[in-house]
Amino acid sequence: MNDELSPEDELRLNVLFNTELKAVRIDESNMTLWALTPQGEASVPLKPTERADRYLKKVREQLSGHALGSPGGYPVHLTRWTRQSQAGLSEQHLAQLLLIAEEEAVVAVVHSPALTDELARYAWWCMPTIENARLMLMREVVCRGSMGRTLAEFLVEHLAFLHEDDVGILDTVAVMLHSGVLSEAERLAIWKRGTSRNSYYVPFLEMQPDRLPSPRAARADHASVPQLAGNAYAALLGKALSDQGQTFLATTATILERPEIQEVVNHTLNALANWCAPLRQLDDAGRDAARAALLQAAPQLASDCAALDALAAVDADTVRPIFLKTTAIGSLMRRKIQPVVTPLLDAIAVLRRQP
Repeated sequence: MNDELSPEDELRLNVLFNTELKAVRIDESNMTLWALTPQGEASVPLKPTERADRYLKKVREQLSGHALGSPGGYPVHLTRWTRQSQAGLSEQHLAQLLLIAEEEAVVAVVHSPALTDELARYAWWCMPTIENARLMLMREVVCRGSMGRTLAEFLVEHLAFLHEDDVGILDTVAVMLHSGVLSEAERLAIWKRGTSRNSYYVPFLEMQPDRLPSPRAARADHASVPQLAGNAYAALLGKALSDQGQTFLATTATILERPEIQEVVNHTLNALANWCAPLRQLDDAGRDAARAALLQAAPQLASDCAALDALAAVDADTVRPIFLKTTAIGSLMRRKIQPVVTPLLDAIAVLRRQP
């Protein structure tokens, strides 16, 4: 068995090693090594002298020996901590990992809290995937840098590839909203996707509940809610009857009427719980006092206060006992959670009714 690279490949790699390498990847389908340098991309067509997988292993051993000083090749322990916290890795070490043409090493860089905007650019050149784009957009330094816009545009363009992957939709839309680099037109386009797959709506409820796109009209009696300083019912009811509140409630109802998977239910209920935080933070005595004060000023809002109580009483823990006993999705899941969801839909209907 030949334990060496072909003379041509050995020479070309040695030439590369004398340049300022930024990143290296291997296209296994056509046996080509690509290198990124300050001058641009360089390619090395590989000439294997044995079975391709064995030959590529030797190429990677050469790369690892040069970049990491590890003559035995790629450090196998890397796969064990790739997706764990890597606070101890320096920027220099991360840069070295991008020179060994190992996908797992690129993922390690992407996961690292020491990731920089520049390293994100090199990692993206190595491995431009939806998962890597999501992970890098979770870093503020990337969102603020030149790569933030690049990654967000990629995710917007590739949303269609997620098809019916509701978890992927939840994660992808959430990181795009978190990044803060989306234009209003892009936010609206993503929001409109919710008409065909309501999981698109969920991250908006979680992350931007008070600035939802395409707001609905406020309830006609919105202005009649008394302004009572420090009163949680008055504050939450004022929000509920506003244009944004009516949009939040209508969207929540749309999701809960037909969720496809358990994760969508959990995220939606937690978004609703956060929206109801002013009430949830009160003890029973505080809630009773606030409700009484509001109803003394506006007794016609009694049914609305009761609706708020119903909404504030739930979160993802409410359905946990159900989900612990089943992996059901779709229509079967919806039947199982009806006892939780139906009262919520009734409460939302009360808050959305026109007086």
